[in-house]
Amino acid sequence: LKAAFIGGFVLLRDEPMTKWLALSALIVAADQAAKHAVVQFFTANAAVAVAPFLNLVLVYNTGAAFSFLSDAAGWQRWLFIGIALIASAWIVFLLHRYPHQRRFALALALVLAGAVGNVIDRVRVGAVIDFLDFHAFGWHWPAFNVADSAITCGAFLLVWDALKPRQKAEV
Repeated sequence: LKAAFIGGFVLLRDEPMTKWLALSALIVAADQAAKHAVVQFFTANAAVAVAPFLNLVLVYNTGAAFSFLSDAAGWQRWLFIGIALIASAWIVFLLHRYPHQRRFALALALVLAGAVGNVIDRVRVGAVIDFLDFHAFGWHWPAFNVADSAITCGAFLLVWDALKPRQKAEV
């Protein structure tokens, strides 16, 4: 087996799950590049209108989705890192076991990318860097990032995969 190092992952080229881990690595790289650019060019909490429904805004989220536990004393950082690392290990195991179930493996790769992207933020800066602020009719969706989008798309695909019957070739 030949090994390759891509985006922090050591990949075995002959391993069927390699393409899924490579996809995760690419998404993590895109997420981190976008966050780096936002941190370099934006001031915290200052919104820049991009479209009538979209602002770019630098927000540091110490909590989870929808800022859950963001007002806690700091212990939540390590809790969320631990949960994400355990989930990531489980996802890699599932990718190894089911790499030929394309929809399921794609969903797992997306969730893995999002988890890793946000863990990197929590380790580096103590919070997740969010910057996409969608709004309509005076209502703002909580700011999010590329990693959050990957997790959301992956979760949607997991539900879709669970509801769709398996084809014989995928089993």
